[in-house]
Amino acid sequence: PQPGRCGHFVQRKGRFCRMVPAPGRRFCGEHGQEEEQSDRKRIPCPLDPKHTVYEDQLQKHLKKCNSREKPKPVYFVQDINAGLKDVAEIPEKQVSLSSLSIEELQNLIVKLKKASNGLELHLKEEILSHQALQEALNDPKNGESAFKHLKQQASILGNMEKLHLLGPGRCFVEFGAGRGKLSHWVDVALQNVENVQFLLVERATTRFKVDGKHKRRDSIFERLQVDIQHLCLDKVPILEKKKLLVVGIGKHLCGAATDLALRCLVESYSACCGGEKEEPAAKRCRTVTTEVVPDTAAGNDSNPEDHKPVAGIVIALCCHHKCDWTHYVGREFFKSVGLGPVEFHYFQRMSSWATCGMRETTSKASTSEESEDQTHDTEEHEQTFSTAESGSDTWQGILTVEERKEIGCLCKRLIDHGRIEYLQQQGYKAALQYYTESAVSLENVLLTAVPSPSLITEPT
Repeated sequence: PQPGRCGHFVQRKGRFCRMVPAPGRRFCGEHGQEEEQSDRKRIPCPLDPKHTVYEDQLQKHLKKCNSREKPKPVYFVQDINAGLKDVAEIPEKQVSLSSLSIEELQNLIVKLKKASNGLELHLKEEILSHQALQEALNDPKNGESAFKHLKQQASILGNMEKLHLLGPGRCFVEFGAGRGKLSHWVDVALQNVENVQFLLVERATTRFKVDGKHKRRDSIFERLQVDIQHLCLDKVPILEKKKLLVVGIGKHLCGAATDLALRCLVESYSACCGGEKEEPAAKRCRTVTTEVVPDTAAGNDSNPEDHKPVAGIVIALCCHHKCDWTHYVGREFFKSVGLGPVEFHYFQRMSSWATCGMRETTSKASTSEESEDQTHDTEEHEQTFSTAESGSDTWQGILTVEERKEIGCLCKRLIDHGRIEYLQQQGYKAALQYYTESAVSLENVLLTAVPSPSLITEPT
C-alpha cells in the first residue's frame, strides 16, 4: 500500500484501497471491520448503501453524509416547467416500435405525411461564423473533433449576432451547459461590452469546466445546479435584482430538455416578469426596436403589454427520440392535425432513423460529434439507440435506408414545427435553420426566436 493509505487489498480492483485511515490505524473505517478485531459493527448507510458506517455513529453520519438531501435553492419550484399535469391523457402501455405490424407502420407513415403536408420542410441554411472564434478555428493544435465543435459554436454566435442578441444589459442563460463552452465563447465575443451576466444551468456536477477561463471582471458567471423542469428564473437572485433581458441559449439540448427550456423562458419567466407591479413601465423600461421583421402571421400588434423580458432564444436541437409527450410544448399543434400521444410516441422513436438509419456512416459521424475532448467527461449526449428505435432488422426489405432516413427527418421536422407554433402563439417570431453541415454534426438544426413584433422590454 502507498504510505499513509489503507492497507486493505481490494480484490475486484486489483489494488490497495486509497482511503486515508485515522491517525494510528492501518485500515480505513470501511475496511477496519474486515481486517481488525473490533466489537463495533458497521452497517450500510441508509442514504447510500454503497458505503458503510459504524452503527453507533449513524445519527452523526446522517447529518454530514454527502448523499443526504440538500436544501433546495430559492429558484427551485417543483415541476414549474413540467407541462402536462393530467396523466389521463397518456396511454398506460406503450407498444414498442418493433412490435408493430407492417400495416400499422404504413398507417403511421400515412398519418405522418398527411400531418406534414404544407409544412416548411426545406430549411434555410444559415451557416455563419464569428470573429471571436477565428483564432481557435485556425489553431492547428485543435483536433478534428474540437474543430467541429468550434465550427458549431461559431455559427451559433453568428446567428446570435444576426439577430442582434449580442449586446449589453443581457443575461445569457445556457441550458444544459455542461462544461460551459458556449457561454465562454459568448463572453469572448462580448469582451468590450458592459453589464453582462451568464447563468449556466446544468443538473449534473460537471468536471473540467471552463469557468476558470473567464478573466473579465465586468461579466459574471453563475452555475445553477438544477433540473430545468424545476427552474424558476424569476427567483434567481441576480435576475430579481438587475432585471436584465434574458437570452436563452443551448448547444445540443437533448429531447425534452428543449421543451422544458422553452416553457421556462416564455411561460414561467415571462409571466412572472409581466406581472411586476414595482414601478410604472414607463419609468422602469424603455422600448427598443430591433431590425427583425415583425411576424404579421402571429396576429400581434405593438401593444406595450406584449413586451417580452426574453430578448431571444437560440438553441441547437438534438435527440428527438428523447422527447416526451408530458413535457412537449407542441401538443396543441399535434391535436390540430389529428394526432395525439400514441402517434407522438412512435414518431419520436422513428425520428432516430434520421441519424441511425444509415448504420455504416452514422457510427463514425456520431462518434466525432459527441465529445470535444474524450479524455475528459463527454460534454454532450451519448447517441445510443435501442433496436426498437433504430428500426434495424424489422423493416429491412420494407423500407430502404434512404426511406428510413427521410421518415426520420420528417418526424423531427413535425416535432420541431410544434415548437415553432408554440413560440408563435406565445408572441415570438420563430424559425428553424441549418446552422452547420451534416458532416460536422448530424444534429444540425438551430431553433431561433425573438419577440414579435420587434419590441422588447429593456431595463434602463
